Amino acid sequence: MHPSNGPPQQAADGQPPSSPLQAPYVHPPMAQDTNVVPPQPMVSNGKWSTGLCDCCDDVCNCCITCCCPCITFGQIAEIVDKGTTPCAVHGILYAVLLLTIQFQWIYSCMYRSKMRQQYMLAGGPCNDCIRHCCCESCSLCQEYRELKHRGFDMSLGWHGNMARQNQGVPMPPFDPAEMNN
Repeated sequence: MHPSNGPPQQAADGQPPSSPLQAPYVHPPMAQDTNVVPPQPMVSNGKWSTGLCDCCDDVCNCCITCCCPCITFGQIAEIVDKGTTPCAVHGILYAVLLLTIQFQWIYSCMYRSKMRQQYMLAGGPCNDCIRHCCCESCSLCQEYRELKHRGFDMSLGWHGNMARQNQGVPMPPFDPAEMNN
């Protein structure tokens, strides 16, 4: 029993027939949630990667945050919200709160708490509010550095980071009918 020398035969679905010893190829299911957090370069030990007053670790961001904190906050909030709201919307809302009632720190405090929960970082809600009320610029700089340390390119935003993460990774073709089997 030798295989024929002719071209391989195709099954009705266009795929070569599988032998009794070979299982048919099953395409892996594609992720349904496109808001997957990129892989983290380190295991979270509950500690921030930099201290609150380590602003000079990223001098450029420190200067931007001191002059226009709405830019840094918008970038942080977009990443923490996984791209559901663009950076500009967060930044504008922050600027409006800053220029009108000066309670922007409450808004940014909520995002620090959300970020801590996502990355299992040390601290608490009361601690977050005190840090943002008393030291808003340092808090924003620390959050920015933490996200950079975790592999985000803050200038790309959430969707840009997702595209960068998936760049060059070929996705296998799939038949939607196979998803139901």
